[in-house]
Amino acid sequence: MILKVYTSLLLLFLVNSTWTRTVRQVYDDLDPDHWSHYTSECPKECFCPPSFPNALYCDNKGLKEIPPIPARIWYLYLQNNQIETLSEKPFVNSTHLRWINLNKNKITNIGIESGVLSKMKRLLYLFLEDNELEEVPAPLPVGLEQLRLARNKISRIPEGVFSHLENLTMLDLHQNSLLDSALQSDTFQGLNNLMQLNIAKNSLKKMPLSIPANTLQLFLDNNSIEVIPENYFSAIPKVTFLRLNYNKLSDDGIPSNGFNVSSILDLQLSHNQLTKIPPINAHLEHLHLDHNKIKSVNGTQICPVSIALEEDYGYYGNIPRLRYLRLDGNEIQPPIPLDIMICFRLLQAVVI
Repeated sequence: MILKVYTSLLLLFLVNSTWTRTVRQVYDDLDPDHWSHYTSECPKECFCPPSFPNALYCDNKGLKEIPPIPARIWYLYLQNNQIETLSEKPFVNSTHLRWINLNKNKITNIGIESGVLSKMKRLLYLFLEDNELEEVPAPLPVGLEQLRLARNKISRIPEGVFSHLENLTMLDLHQNSLLDSALQSDTFQGLNNLMQLNIAKNSLKKMPLSIPANTLQLFLDNNSIEVIPENYFSAIPKVTFLRLNYNKLSDDGIPSNGFNVSSILDLQLSHNQLTKIPPINAHLEHLHLDHNKIKSVNGTQICPVSIALEEDYGYYGNIPRLRYLRLDGNEIQPPIPLDIMICFRLLQAVVI
């Protein structure tokens, strides 16, 4: 018992020592002798908090141009302004930038000086949502981890724009003007570590080509997709969350085992044109099928394993893992069929 107490105290001491050392480093940066220096080099249009010397807040200031950025800045907030251009001059000294938020401005592709972004060697997060871009800006910083371009006017993705972005984990292109022709077989080439791809609210009629193999989350809501190609998900074997709400999927557009994929845990097919529940995998945990044209549900038919076999193995076998099932907005009349409950024993919520 005494040994356990000493071990816990030692662990606590080490944790506190690490925390104290980290805090001390921060306060070293906040030496009052340096505060006047921080204040003097802070752009008059912006706010430089003494408690966060690596951040510069220039948001909601009505700015039309970017002010000179001090060398110490890592985090730059420029959202909600009237900025139209992105030139190299304000960033001459800011070689340590990690994060830039330029959401809700008026930036166009013509307004972005050639090479200005790629010269930001340490940039990890780039937010350019709610601007007036017509294509993905290029070239981009090679170390980028997140690129958010939602709610622009993007209809074109330059060839090879993502080819060197091996660290990118999130790409958000939702609510733009992308057609199928904008997504070629090599469009996403190079995104070897991409985990989330959002192409919702565009004008796609087909599933996009060559999604990066490591993608975990694929969002394709609010397009006009009618068909899922045979074996489409074999090329993205890690996909876990799949959203296809508000499309034009019918029973004929889904292969017999199109969604019978063991990696998919959350499948959303709301607001489509399905008349029956497509075959699913026993690993699926959440299924959204509301607002389709489904008239009835047969638990025996949709059960991903044999109910008789499930009875034999009980809770220790490979029973279906479905926990949430949404069926409202269809033509199904309650009560819930008993065989649904027999098959999906882990169900916690059924909306009908």
